[in-house]
Amino acid sequence: APVPLPAPAAKELAAAVGAALDNVRRHAGADARAWILVEDEPGEVVVTVRDDGPGIPEGRLAQAEGEGRLGVALSIRGRLRHLGGSAELVSIPGQGTEVELKVPKARGKAGTR
Repeated sequence: APVPLPAPAAKELAAAVGAALDNVRRHAGADARAWILVEDEPGEVVVTVRDDGPGIPEGRLAQAEGEGRLGVALSIRGRLRHLGGSAELVSIPGQGTEVELKVPKARGKAGTR
């Protein structure tokens, strides 16, 4: 079934999902699989991108940001933050990575109405 969202929010959410899938392709290995789950909650849309790759070593994202590589910070978190949404990343070395993207259905107080 369709999951309605305002066009700007849908565009940014789709771009964040694309960035998460790009990270799977680049970092999880050629044999890694990815799954996408879309949840239509009463006040928000939640999209989870999960892979079965090697996971991200602890501290690697902070190290990448320190080196000026801001893919997760900007391409994923930054896209959703200005919509009043969020992105959470959980990764366990050897068990894969999960990115949970949340976007409110109604625009929030932060100038997004």
